[in-house]
Amino acid sequence: MTQRKTYADHRDALLARYPDGVTPGGVGIDDIIQLKLQNTFPTHLDIARSMAPVMRADMAAYDADSSKFTQSLGCWSGFHAQQMIKSVKRLRGTTKGAYVYLSGWMVAGLRNRFGHLPDQSMHEKTSVVDLIEEIYVSLRQADEVAINDLFKTLRAAREAGDQVAEQAAIKAIDNFETHVVPIIADIDAGFGNEHATYLLAKEMIKAGACCLQIENQVSDAKQCGHQDGKVTVPREDFIEKLRACRLAFEELGVDEGVIVARTDSLGAGLT
Repeated sequence: MTQRKTYADHRDALLARYPDGVTPGGVGIDDIIQLKLQNTFPTHLDIARSMAPVMRADMAAYDADSSKFTQSLGCWSGFHAQQMIKSVKRLRGTTKGAYVYLSGWMVAGLRNRFGHLPDQSMHEKTSVVDLIEEIYVSLRQADEVAINDLFKTLRAAREAGDQVAEQAAIKAIDNFETHVVPIIADIDAGFGNEHATYLLAKEMIKAGACCLQIENQVSDAKQCGHQDGKVTVPREDFIEKLRACRLAFEELGVDEGVIVARTDSLGAGLT
């Protein structure tokens, strides 16, 4: 993950260009710094590249000490994700260990133009991609609001001539923790063969997903995990879909992307 520039880094660079502290058009450099700091991720693919190492580190921590578990909170809209993660941050003082779990069950049940058909894979392939994008827009918006408040505090301290408060405000800006957290995104059974899985995985990763959950059911006979009548694919077919997901991660430079490979074989009515 690229080291985040501090307030001083941005200020020094801008003062070298605009010694008076304003651009020729009258824009103050603090306004520019605020926008730069709240735009940490140039694209949502950069989010996936940044969040994958976070998830890998959490997995390693759990392997070493099972008390260091993570919590994945399910949601079906960007607003729900935003309010959940803001609440976690207010309660704990940090977002560490909190993920967003994007369930195919909820997408099919609540964001489906064909009606409420939870976990039947009878929703548009792009529904999950769109929701990943929406969630990260909303989480980044939470960053914008929080950083704006920090800069208000900084301006107030300067106007009051309180250097101690000014330095405290700058420290708070530099130590700001983003609301952006890893997403575990459900790709169901891949929505087709391994090639279809690969194409959809790429779109989900480009939308920001650093983790894909996939199961070994037949795509067009998909059932919820607790239902009987599931039909599973041959082991070799599932492995090809797992490879398709890994290829998508590697191609897009998300080298530490995570795949949750779920088997429904033990609970399947037909195999």
